[in-house]
Amino acid sequence: MSPTSLPVIQPDAACCTPLTREAIDADRATDLAHKLKALADPTRLRLVSIVAASEGGEACVCDLIEPVGLSQPTVSHHLKILMQAGFLTRSKRGTWAYYRLVPGALAQLSQLLDVTASR
Repeated sequence: MSPTSLPVIQPDAACCTPLTREAIDADRATDLAHKLKALADPTRLRLVSIVAASEGGEACVCDLIEPVGLSQPTVSHHLKILMQAGFLTRSKRGTWAYYRLVPGALAQLSQLLDVTASR
């Protein structure tokens, strides 16, 4: 792998199997609970929505403060939780951080919770 290329991560087939198709193990349940807990906050749901709806699919932290009506440190804390849960990525440009949804992160969660998936 050259220094400028990134490794291709192959999705784990088990990661997207609906919960109703097979029982999940303790590690997977812990990971899923962490992700759901990250989204189970109205401010974080709004931040995900604002980032996803932003032009170019990314938003500067400076543009996220006013819509949610919170201070910059509080917004940054919420964004950190969303990053740790795997929903957002961050890139630094000068003094500002820009956030973008991780491609497929919400779709993966949706597939896990899809009770209509055929058995």
